[in-house]
Amino acid sequence: MSVPGARRLPPLSMLEVAPVEQGRSAREALAITVATVALGDRLGLRRAWFAEHHGAPLISSAAPAVLAAHAAATTTRIRVGSGGVLLPNHAPWAVAEQFATLDALHPDRIDLGIGRGPGTFDPAIVAALQRGAPPTTDDSYRAGIVELLGHLTDHGPAPVLPEQSPTVEPWLLSSSAAGAALAGELGLPLAFAHHIRPQNTLEAVDRYHASFRASRWRQRPYVLVAVETTCADTDDEAAVLGRPLDLVRAGLFEGRADQPLLPPSAAAEVKLPDEVEQRLAEYNAQQALGAPTTVIERLAAVAAETGADEIMLATTIYDRAARHRCLELLAEAI
Repeated sequence: MSVPGARRLPPLSMLEVAPVEQGRSAREALAITVATVALGDRLGLRRAWFAEHHGAPLISSAAPAVLAAHAAATTTRIRVGSGGVLLPNHAPWAVAEQFATLDALHPDRIDLGIGRGPGTFDPAIVAALQRGAPPTTDDSYRAGIVELLGHLTDHGPAPVLPEQSPTVEPWLLSSSAAGAALAGELGLPLAFAHHIRPQNTLEAVDRYHASFRASRWRQRPYVLVAVETTCADTDDEAAVLGRPLDLVRAGLFEGRADQPLLPPSAAAEVKLPDEVEQRLAEYNAQQALGAPTTVIERLAAVAAETGADEIMLATTIYDRAARHRCLELLAEAI
């Protein structure tokens, strides 16, 4: 299959949250995630990242470094890493040690995506993670990033590993213009969460380019845009597969992460208020949902609108076979 517009697509990567489908356990979800990353490796995707989330019944990707270690050991080519490690929850030195160790085991294949949020809506979990640390400010977040980057170079107090010069590639994750501007100021590649706040994407990318300063990490700006993607054989089938995530998204609109990922048949029976359906329709129109032709054209449009150097696919789809079919259809189409 050849799809018009496919050649306008930048390289594709994948974002994993290890979704826990209703009726399954985290163990099963993680096994499916490992298999999905292995498929991405075979299909030629550039990188696979694991997001850090805590206390959500839908998500089992609590420990990106652990997942990246396993994925790197069970694949051969694809880059793996965090999308991202949420720095307020961790000591910069500890993060540097973890990712330098990953890099020593898998040279030139490790990405360190850094983010700011706590990864949960639950204040009790935030307190347990951050152990009485003061609230993160713009200045403290920036200082933490600078400290972490220093530990990965020769500017830290000591090498994080003996005789080791890590080849870890650091990224800054953002869903706001302010975070994108910080990525530019630090000379880091930007990974923007279009799948979370698409309304901020264009302003953020503009701010990134305007603020970019060359660094040891990047001589020129580099933008990755994450897009929620559901691809199936037909548009109608993709709409059915996308409905469980619609229900999850409706909860997130209200600051809740307690909606399970239902089977499509059960999700189809759930009715939402008209104003929520309208908001979901507006959100989905900015993502990539449909048959291969529809999805490729939408991804190409996002790339054209944002100037993205890379697109990262977030495929939170119920059922392993449907998730794998989504990636296979896209690989076949391009």
